[in-house]
Amino acid sequence: MSKSYVIGVDYGSDSVRSVLVDASNGQEISSSVFYYPRWKRGAFCDASSSQFRQHPLDYIEGLEATVKECLSKAGGASIAKDVKAISVDTTGSTPVAVNENGVPLALLDEFSENPNAMFVLWKDHTSVQEAQQINDHAKKYDTDYLQYVGGIYSSEWFWAKLLHILRVDEKVRQSLYTWVEHCDYIPFLLTGGTRAVDIKRSVCAAGHKSLWSADFEGGLPPNDFFKALDPLLDGITARLFTETYTSAESAGNLSSEWASRLGLSTDVVIGVGAFDCHMGAVGGQIEPYYLSKVMGTSTCDMLVAPKDEVADTLVRGICGQVDGSIIPGLIGMEAGQSAFGDAYAWFKQILMWPVANLLAEAQGIAEDDIAKITALIDNQLIPKLSAKAEALPVTVHTELAIDWFNGRRTPDADQTLKGALQGLHLGTDAPRIFRAIVEATCFGAKSIADRFVEQGIPVKGLIGLGGVAKKSPYIMQTMADVMNMPIRIHKTEQTCAIGAAMFAATAAGIYPRVEDAMSAMGQGFEKTYEPRPEMVAIYAARYARYQELGQFIESHPTE
Repeated sequence: MSKSYVIGVDYGSDSVRSVLVDASNGQEISSSVFYYPRWKRGAFCDASSSQFRQHPLDYIEGLEATVKECLSKAGGASIAKDVKAISVDTTGSTPVAVNENGVPLALLDEFSENPNAMFVLWKDHTSVQEAQQINDHAKKYDTDYLQYVGGIYSSEWFWAKLLHILRVDEKVRQSLYTWVEHCDYIPFLLTGGTRAVDIKRSVCAAGHKSLWSADFEGGLPPNDFFKALDPLLDGITARLFTETYTSAESAGNLSSEWASRLGLSTDVVIGVGAFDCHMGAVGGQIEPYYLSKVMGTSTCDMLVAPKDEVADTLVRGICGQVDGSIIPGLIGMEAGQSAFGDAYAWFKQILMWPVANLLAEAQGIAEDDIAKITALIDNQLIPKLSAKAEALPVTVHTELAIDWFNGRRTPDADQTLKGALQGLHLGTDAPRIFRAIVEATCFGAKSIADRFVEQGIPVKGLIGLGGVAKKSPYIMQTMADVMNMPIRIHKTEQTCAIGAAMFAATAAGIYPRVEDAMSAMGQGFEKTYEPRPEMVAIYAARYARYQELGQFIESHPTE
């Protein structure tokens, strides 16, 4: 009896990973990772101005390379014939300008080196001004068009980024036909789409980032809303969409071109895409009222709840609540932190400065030795800092940090906010600063859970997903202590890719519901961190200090 295999493709901030999975039990047969070469060398980005752009060729080359390597590792043609479906998750909101044929402008010769014609990565904050204008503009209308995105629009999202690009680049503005999320573009590419109007838009991206709601006539706010915001947006809604689709649905079949490129059949079903955190929550076997935390460079905190129990409750200051955005039939709610792993990476980069800048100039040290020393320090720095930080005594008044190093996503999005360190003295060393940053990221997580509870949505427990959850016991134990609730760690590190595979199996009809795919393909949990009673009270007092410091920073903006 032949097997049924599915492929999950997970586009992260730095790389794309594909996994080949046995649809009957969720066993990972093979995997492959491709690091974006243009992104890796810093092309088209300017961190000082919060500009982060990615070239579509990084995505396309990575897609082909990882899927082919997965198949090759697993046996090539002998296994390829039994692949039934592919589904894709991506970062978001990460949109791009496309022409009438649905081709990203950066794939055209005249735009190949133009960052404004590329995908605007989720953490690009060049549109802070536009986001604020959207928030101010929405207050003028009787209909609250921001009600399903937490009441505050973010510079990380679809409309703010579109308006910014239209304003700053006339050539792109003249050539743009429509604006498309990364998670919607890749299925369109794989199915051989040639008309932008045929792109199937996911309810996940549309509802959480694009102001789409089934409760609004036509789905999106009317053209007059956008025209009054800025005449550059006049007519854009007519070139967008009115319908959306869940990721349990099919976007079509693999095109003959891509079937040939990948070594697969045109019978392969391509699922509708979604954001990484949404599919990651499914891969991590999300349960109603459990906050599933996908922890990487940032965090995305996902929660699902039955529609009849949520009723008219709207949680303010989160990244939206959308019917079917995570699991069809349930309300999906999203929150998150703009910097989590990125906060640790920032501190690591500071500590690595002398290694990167002084060793290379040192006399009498061979290049190979420099490379070995650099690699040793790079690999050991965070684990050693964690061990030293964990051994330090915690008191109410030790060093304190605010985690807004990349702005604040939730609660109450504000990308102009900055991080902070308080209470430094001559005895403050690297482990103490690292501890303060770790605690701050956990305090930021608590503020999200508190917002759900304050506004009528209970949080029964935590599910930890992703690389940080798997590799950082110190951070996870601190999280349990700060949140004062257990956090279960899922066995699968690649929950986003596995979640995409579960959706692929559902889109292909192998399972009738996503919940059935989760039950059959889920790998369960490997560890639970329980809060330590002796630490809970200390962290509660430190959390109160964190809130006070945060309020001070908000009332004294730096720009």
